[in-house]
Amino acid sequence: MAVVDIIMPKLGESIMEATVLKWHKKVGDAVKLDETLLDIATDKVDSEVPSTAEGILEEILCKENDVIPIGSIIARIRTAQSVASEPLISEPVVPVAIPQATPLQSTNSNGNGAAVPYLPSSFEQVSKSENGRFYSPLVMNIASREGIPLAELEKITGSGNDGRVTKKDILKYVEDRHAAPAPAAIPSAYSAPQEPVQQVYTAPPSTPIPSVEPSITGNVEVIEMDRMRRLISEHMTRSKSTSAHVTSFSEADVTNIVLWRNKVKNDFEKREGEKITLTPIFIEAIVACLRKFPMLNASVQGDKIIIKKDINIGMATALPSGNLIVPVLKGADHFNLIGLTKQVNRLANNARTGKLQPSDTQDGTFTFTNVGTFGSLMGTPIINQPQVAILATGAIKKKPIVVESEKGDSIAIRHMMFVSMSYDHRIIDGAMGASFLTEFVKTLESFASDRSI
Repeated sequence: MAVVDIIMPKLGESIMEATVLKWHKKVGDAVKLDETLLDIATDKVDSEVPSTAEGILEEILCKENDVIPIGSIIARIRTAQSVASEPLISEPVVPVAIPQATPLQSTNSNGNGAAVPYLPSSFEQVSKSENGRFYSPLVMNIASREGIPLAELEKITGSGNDGRVTKKDILKYVEDRHAAPAPAAIPSAYSAPQEPVQQVYTAPPSTPIPSVEPSITGNVEVIEMDRMRRLISEHMTRSKSTSAHVTSFSEADVTNIVLWRNKVKNDFEKREGEKITLTPIFIEAIVACLRKFPMLNASVQGDKIIIKKDINIGMATALPSGNLIVPVLKGADHFNLIGLTKQVNRLANNARTGKLQPSDTQDGTFTFTNVGTFGSLMGTPIINQPQVAILATGAIKKKPIVVESEKGDSIAIRHMMFVSMSYDHRIIDGAMGASFLTEFVKTLESFASDRSI
């Protein structure tokens, strides 16, 4: 008999923790190898955690809705086989512990022998204060390093789910804390007399008035946001408060593209086993324009502009639930049209069937959304942080258009589509934004109607 530890798996380079959504097994249940033990959620997607051993579930170390750091032990399974002495995982296991908030005497004192609040650097589970607020080990480690006691930690306003303090929140708090003016030194009794300093009265900070949630009356229905809708709400609100949004519009004649697709779609599906849509054609045009305008394939960190050498296109995808997710087509500049088609279809199908992996939604550098899918002529999309631009295509409509030729102008029925792009005015001026959009329209309109597949 041996006991195997089940570890919270690593879900991506930037993902440090996950929320337990649902346990599919309870203590005492038989578990097969690779059988789903529980569902977890990150800021991006929901995932299943399979069992890495076969046996009896002996212990569950976390509850539903707990936020668990990657690498932590979440359960133990007793197997009928002995296990080798070799470690079962290559990632370090995070031990679990409830942090002690009791101030201890530190040898690294502040100079007058006063006790410095101390918190241990390792924790056995995500900490929960007396008022029910959760703190991740990452947050608690930062608090320990900065000498922030639990009582002070509880005063920090959190931007995470249910008001949870995130890494960004506590680092901002520490930055403001260090930037606060140091108390004036008390002059020695033997110091030389100094010139009188004019006292300036500073009004004490006003106490914030607690917000009162308005009462809900009348003939209404109240619906709680699900977890994904709350994440979308937070992400969109944060984006509007982060980037200086500007939106430019243009109109494209996509007649050649529409007629070409209608001509080749049946043969394409027979040969490649994939349906070709307009999305990979639009992504191909975006990639060509990003090569000419690399500033739109970037992000902003403080006063630094980070230009990305990889072109990873996020494609907004509607889910059956009505929510939205943005899987990322990585290395989009390395695929031809056939490859783009297969990648687009794979990501879209996985998104709609709940099979996306956390890594499928990371590292995007530019986002494309088709607001015309549901009939919209145009839209003003919100930038997907930390990117600096997002492009939207509207519904394609037949219109009478003036067509210029060497023989003169004429009126013809053409397939027309509005295109819009929102971009971050902190680094992208109107001239560059408009130039990119004009180049995108020119690329679509120059599509060869006799192109081979």
